[in-house]
Amino acid sequence: MEGSIARWYASLTRKSLGEFQALARRVAGELPPNSEVLEIAPGPGYFAIELAKLGGYQITAVDASRTFVEIARRNAAEAGVTIDFRLGDASSLPFSDGSFDFILCRAAFKNFARPLHALEEFERVLNPAARALILDLRGDASNEAIGQAVEEMHVGAVNGLITKLTFRLMLLKRTSTRAQMEQFPAQTKFASVEIRQNLIGMEVMLRHAG
Repeated sequence: MEGSIARWYASLTRKSLGEFQALARRVAGELPPNSEVLEIAPGPGYFAIELAKLGGYQITAVDASRTFVEIARRNAAEAGVTIDFRLGDASSLPFSDGSFDFILCRAAFKNFARPLHALEEFERVLNPAARALILDLRGDASNEAIGQAVEEMHVGAVNGLITKLTFRLMLLKRTSTRAQMEQFPAQTKFASVEIRQNLIGMEVMLRHAG
Protein backbone atom coordinates (compact mmCIF):
# COMPACT_ATOMS: atom_id res chain seq x y z
CA MET A 1 0.00 0.00 0.00
CA GLU A 2 1.18 3.49 -0.80
CA GLY A 3 -0.13 7.03 -0.67
CA SER A 4 -3.75 7.68 0.21
CA ILE A 5 -4.60 3.98 0.52
CA ALA A 6 -1.87 3.47 3.13
CA ARG A 7 -3.00 6.57 5.04
CA TRP A 8 -6.61 5.30 4.98
CA TYR A 9 -5.48 1.92 6.30
CA ALA A 10 -3.46 3.61 9.06
CA SER A 11 -6.53 5.57 10.13
CA LEU A 12 -8.73 2.47 10.04
CA THR A 13 -6.41 0.23 12.05
CA ARG A 14 -5.81 2.93 14.69
CA LYS A 15 -9.36 2.13 15.85
CA SER A 16 -8.09 -1.32 16.87
CA LEU A 17 -5.31 0.04 19.07
CA GLY A 18 -6.50 -2.08 21.99
CA GLU A 19 -5.71 -5.23 20.01
CA PHE A 20 -2.16 -4.04 19.36
CA GLN A 21 -1.72 -3.20 23.04
CA ALA A 22 -2.92 -6.65 24.08
CA LEU A 23 -0.61 -8.35 21.58
CA ALA A 24 2.33 -6.25 22.79
CA ARG A 25 1.68 -7.26 26.41
CA ARG A 26 1.43 -10.89 25.39
CA VAL A 27 4.71 -10.83 23.46
CA ALA A 28 6.47 -8.88 26.21
CA GLY A 29 5.43 -11.53 28.70
CA GLU A 30 7.29 -14.16 26.68
CA LEU A 31 10.53 -12.26 26.01
CA PRO A 32 13.50 -11.61 28.28
CA PRO A 33 14.69 -8.00 28.77
CA ASN A 34 16.79 -6.42 26.02
CA SER A 35 15.54 -8.86 23.39
CA GLU A 36 16.13 -7.97 19.76
CA VAL A 37 12.71 -7.96 18.07
CA LEU A 38 11.96 -7.76 14.36
CA GLU A 39 8.50 -6.97 13.02
CA ILE A 40 7.83 -7.79 9.39
CA ALA A 41 5.36 -5.50 7.57
CA PRO A 42 4.49 -3.29 10.57
CA GLY A 43 2.29 -0.96 8.52
CA PRO A 44 1.64 2.17 10.63
CA GLY A 45 3.79 0.68 13.40
CA TYR A 46 1.19 0.33 16.14
CA PHE A 47 2.38 -3.02 17.54
CA ALA A 48 6.06 -2.05 17.55
CA ILE A 49 5.23 1.23 19.27
CA GLU A 50 3.14 -0.44 21.96
CA LEU A 51 5.91 -2.99 22.59
CA ALA A 52 8.49 -0.21 22.80
CA LYS A 53 6.37 1.56 25.44
CA LEU A 54 6.78 -1.49 27.66
CA GLY A 55 10.54 -0.88 27.60
CA GLY A 56 13.64 -3.03 27.45
CA TYR A 57 13.54 -4.14 23.82
CA GLN A 58 15.57 -3.30 20.73
CA ILE A 59 12.95 -3.15 17.99
CA THR A 60 13.45 -3.10 14.23
CA ALA A 61 10.64 -3.15 11.67
CA VAL A 62 10.76 -3.67 7.90
CA ASP A 63 7.99 -2.76 5.45
CA ALA A 64 7.84 -2.73 1.65
CA SER A 65 5.72 0.44 1.67
CA ARG A 66 7.58 3.75 1.74
CA THR A 67 4.41 5.49 2.93
CA PHE A 68 3.99 3.10 5.84
CA VAL A 69 7.63 3.58 6.88
CA GLU A 70 7.10 7.35 6.91
CA ILE A 71 3.85 7.04 8.89
CA ALA A 72 5.38 4.60 11.38
CA ARG A 73 8.41 6.82 11.99
CA ARG A 74 6.12 9.77 12.62
CA ASN A 75 3.92 7.76 14.96
CA ALA A 76 6.95 6.54 16.92
CA ALA A 77 8.29 10.08 17.27
CA GLU A 78 4.91 11.29 18.55
CA ALA A 79 4.84 8.40 21.05
CA GLY A 80 8.37 9.21 22.21
CA VAL A 81 9.82 5.77 21.50
CA THR A 82 12.83 4.66 19.47
CA ILE A 83 12.25 2.06 16.75
CA ASP A 84 14.28 1.38 13.62
CA PHE A 85 11.63 1.49 10.89
CA ARG A 86 13.15 0.83 7.50
CA LEU A 87 12.18 0.00 3.92
CA GLY A 88 12.78 -3.60 2.91
CA ASP A 89 11.60 -6.90 1.43
CA ALA A 90 10.59 -9.85 3.63
CA SER A 91 12.16 -12.21 1.09
CA SER A 92 15.54 -10.47 1.28
CA LEU A 93 16.03 -9.07 4.77
CA PRO A 94 18.95 -6.62 5.18
CA PHE A 95 20.33 -8.25 8.35
CA SER A 96 23.09 -10.67 9.21
CA ASP A 97 22.44 -14.24 10.34
CA GLY A 98 21.19 -14.70 13.90
CA SER A 99 20.38 -11.04 14.52
CA PHE A 100 17.05 -11.39 16.35
CA ASP A 101 15.44 -13.12 19.30
CA PHE A 102 11.86 -12.88 18.05
CA ILE A 103 9.99 -12.10 14.82
CA LEU A 104 6.37 -11.01 14.48
CA CYS A 105 4.48 -10.91 11.20
CA ARG A 106 0.85 -9.83 11.61
CA ALA A 107 -1.78 -9.72 8.84
CA ALA A 108 0.84 -9.61 6.09
CA PHE A 109 2.03 -13.12 5.22
CA LYS A 110 -0.79 -13.57 2.70
CA ASN A 111 0.58 -10.62 0.72
CA PHE A 112 4.06 -12.07 0.19
CA ALA A 113 4.81 -13.01 -3.41
CA ARG A 114 7.45 -15.52 -2.24
CA PRO A 115 6.25 -16.93 1.09
CA LEU A 116 8.78 -19.75 1.23
CA HIS A 117 11.66 -17.34 0.65
CA ALA A 118 10.27 -15.14 3.41
CA LEU A 119 10.23 -18.05 5.86
CA GLU A 120 13.79 -18.95 4.91
CA GLU A 121 14.79 -15.37 5.67
CA PHE A 122 12.93 -15.45 8.99
CA GLU A 123 14.90 -18.54 9.98
CA ARG A 124 18.20 -17.07 8.80
CA VAL A 125 18.00 -13.86 10.83
CA LEU A 126 16.81 -15.56 14.04
CA ASN A 127 19.35 -16.67 16.58
CA PRO A 128 19.40 -20.24 17.94
CA ALA A 129 16.33 -21.15 20.02
CA ALA A 130 14.48 -18.03 18.84
CA ARG A 131 10.91 -17.97 17.53
CA ALA A 132 8.78 -16.37 14.84
CA LEU A 133 5.04 -15.74 15.22
CA ILE A 134 2.81 -15.31 12.17
CA LEU A 135 -0.75 -14.06 12.67
CA ASP A 136 -3.03 -14.07 9.65
CA LEU A 137 -6.27 -15.27 8.12
CA ARG A 138 -6.56 -18.88 6.97
CA GLY A 139 -7.64 -19.72 3.46
CA ASP A 140 -9.68 -22.78 4.46
CA ALA A 141 -12.19 -20.87 6.61
CA SER A 142 -15.74 -21.96 5.80
CA ASN A 143 -18.54 -19.65 4.70
CA GLU A 144 -20.27 -20.40 8.01
CA ALA A 145 -17.18 -19.34 9.96
CA ILE A 146 -16.87 -16.16 7.91
CA GLY A 147 -20.51 -15.35 8.60
CA GLN A 148 -20.12 -15.91 12.33
CA ALA A 149 -16.94 -13.84 12.50
CA VAL A 150 -18.55 -10.93 10.68
CA GLU A 151 -21.63 -11.10 12.91
CA GLU A 152 -19.36 -10.77 15.95
CA MET A 153 -17.94 -7.56 14.46
CA HIS A 154 -21.35 -5.84 14.83
CA VAL A 155 -20.82 -3.67 11.75
CA GLY A 156 -24.43 -3.61 10.55
CA ALA A 157 -26.22 -5.33 7.68
CA VAL A 158 -24.75 -3.43 4.73
CA ASN A 159 -21.17 -3.29 6.02
CA GLY A 160 -21.51 -6.90 7.11
CA LEU A 161 -22.39 -8.01 3.59
CA ILE A 162 -19.49 -6.02 2.14
CA THR A 163 -17.12 -7.49 4.73
CA LYS A 164 -18.22 -11.06 3.99
CA LEU A 165 -17.71 -10.55 0.25
CA THR A 166 -14.29 -8.99 0.89
CA PHE A 167 -13.22 -12.04 2.88
CA ARG A 168 -14.59 -14.57 0.40
CA LEU A 169 -13.65 -12.94 -2.89
CA MET A 170 -10.41 -11.15 -2.03
CA LEU A 171 -8.59 -11.79 1.23
CA LEU A 172 -9.06 -15.54 1.68
CA LYS A 173 -8.31 -16.31 -1.97
CA ARG A 174 -4.69 -15.30 -1.51
CA THR A 175 -4.33 -16.63 2.04
CA SER A 176 -2.53 -19.87 2.92
CA THR A 177 -4.53 -22.74 4.36
CA ARG A 178 -3.54 -24.47 7.58
CA ALA A 179 -2.16 -27.39 5.54
CA GLN A 180 0.02 -25.05 3.49
CA MET A 181 1.34 -23.35 6.62
CA GLU A 182 2.28 -26.78 7.96
CA GLN A 183 4.09 -27.65 4.71
CA PHE A 184 6.03 -24.40 4.23
CA PRO A 185 8.21 -24.73 7.37
CA ALA A 186 9.01 -28.33 6.47
CA GLN A 187 10.89 -26.94 3.47
CA THR A 188 13.00 -24.68 5.71
CA LYS A 189 15.36 -25.23 8.63
CA PHE A 190 12.75 -24.43 11.27
CA ALA A 191 12.67 -27.22 13.85
CA SER A 192 8.96 -27.14 14.57
CA VAL A 193 5.67 -25.42 13.80
CA GLU A 194 2.69 -25.04 16.11
CA ILE A 195 -0.61 -23.78 14.69
CA ARG A 196 -3.64 -22.55 16.56
CA GLN A 197 -6.72 -21.49 14.68
CA ASN A 198 -9.93 -19.60 15.34
CA LEU A 199 -12.96 -18.92 13.15
CA ILE A 200 -11.12 -17.34 10.23
CA GLY A 201 -7.55 -16.86 11.43
CA MET A 202 -4.53 -18.75 12.68
CA GLU A 203 -1.42 -18.28 14.77
CA VAL A 204 1.70 -19.99 13.48
CA MET A 205 4.60 -20.32 15.93
CA LEU A 206 7.89 -21.35 14.33
CA ARG A 207 10.86 -22.43 16.40
CA HIS A 208 14.45 -22.12 15.24
CA ALA A 209 16.44 -25.30 14.76
CA GLY A 210 19.10 -24.12 17.21
